[in-house]
This record gives sequence, structure tokens and C-alpha cells, in this order.
Amino acid sequence: MGRVIVSTGRGGAGKSTFAALASSYLRPPKLLIDLDPDESLANMLGIDLSEKGKKTISGALHDILHENKTVGRTGYNLLSNILPSLIQRDCLYRGPGLDLITLGTKFTVGCYCAPDAVLKDLIPTLAKDYEEILIDSPAGLEHFNRKVVMDIDDLFIILDPSEKSIKHIARVTAITKELKVSYKHLYLLGNYRFTNDTEEYVQNFGEAYLGKIEYDSNVRQYNLEGKTLFKLPEDSPASLSVKGILVKAGYEIRDRE
Repeated sequence: MGRVIVSTGRGGAGKSTFAALASSYLRPPKLLIDLDPDESLANMLGIDLSEKGKKTISGALHDILHENKTVGRTGYNLLSNILPSLIQRDCLYRGPGLDLITLGTKFTVGCYCAPDAVLKDLIPTLAKDYEEILIDSPAGLEHFNRKVVMDIDDLFIILDPSEKSIKHIARVTAITKELKVSYKHLYLLGNYRFTNDTEEYVQNFGEAYLGKIEYDSNVRQYNLEGKTLFKLPEDSPASLSVKGILVKAGYEIRDRE
């Protein structure tokens, strides 16, 4: 089974940016899973899923239930025989350097229960085919409550320099313990707004602080233009800082293509 990596944190901290930049250094075969309803990860990777004919998990489930009126909204177990082929055919994007699955927007008003349940069941099976499985989480802690991923190898908490973000560390450790979500390593990362004083403060928390994602004006510009972050210059401060963070975490780094 491949290594399961989760990027989590508060909204706007830089989770998707870290996931996108980190994925460029991970060994293939690798799978990226976007649990964020904003679906920004595909854009950062330069992948237009609609153009590729791929659906989100939520979208695919909606279509299946709409086409098959006999299946109730609570009867998702009845779909078990077709779910593997559904994922392979309709949802799993296979690219030259990585594969990608996205959760999508809410399946029903206020609820991600069904698509979360599908991913929870599928991740252990999919993980067998990949060296690395990198999961970009939605903001907050709800994905832990849903127990989408129970066994994590490396849990990266992306922080901004705010009191709420600092308190988020304790909330993550508390809820994972309460829900029996396991992880082998917990790493703290600062986003580009971290100052030296903030870094010094976080280093005293007892968890492994690996550094910050350096400011890079190109990241914002590429996102605005819809360009993949894989095309950032080789000397990109953001990209190189993420590379250094992965090295500190013990990753075997591959060269960017």
C-alpha cells in the first residue's frame, strides 16, 4: 500500500498550493485526491477534468441515482457492484505524471455523506496501485469527522500567522485522537505570511515544524491565468521551499519534469 499524505488546515492557508507543489516531487505512480469542494487543485495542476470527460465523485453519484430511480439516497450499498468501474471509467483521471480524483460540490444540500463514504471505501483499494497518495483536504475538521481517511502516514498542517490557525493544531490532534484516526507523523508548515517571530513561536509547540512555503509572486499569477504550477521556474522560491520541506520529512525527491 502506498504512503498516504494529507494536507490540512484552515481555509486559505495554502493547502492546495502545498499539495500541488509537493506532488511535482513525489515518485510515480502517484494519486492526488481533492476533497475540497472549491476544486482548485485540478486548476493548479493544469488539468481540465470536464475537457477530459471526467466527473467528480459527487457528480457521478448524482447521475447514477438520477438514471436509476429505484436506488434510494440511503441505498448506496446497492451501488457496490458498479462503483469500481464507475470510478475507473468516469472519475479517475489518468495523466502522464499523476492520477487525480475530485470529490466535487455537495451531493445534497448541506451533505457530503455519500461521496465521502464512497471515497472512504475506495481509498484503501486505490492505494494499492500507487507509491504515494496525496489528499488535499477541505478547510476545517469535518473531513476527520467523516473518517474519509483513517490511516495516514504523514499529516501536514498548513498554518497562517493567526491565533485561530495556531489553535487549529490542538484541534486536529484532539479530534484525530478522539476519532481514532491514526497518523505516523504530524508536520507543521507555515505559509508565506509567516515571520521569523511566528516561526520561533511555532517551533516551541513540540510538533515537528519543517519550515514555511516561501512567497512567490508567480504562484498567484499562475493561478489567476489558470497555468499549472508544474511550470513554475526551477528557481521558484515556493517550489524550492516545498522541496526542502519534503527532504526534511524524509522523502526521496524526484526531479521535476
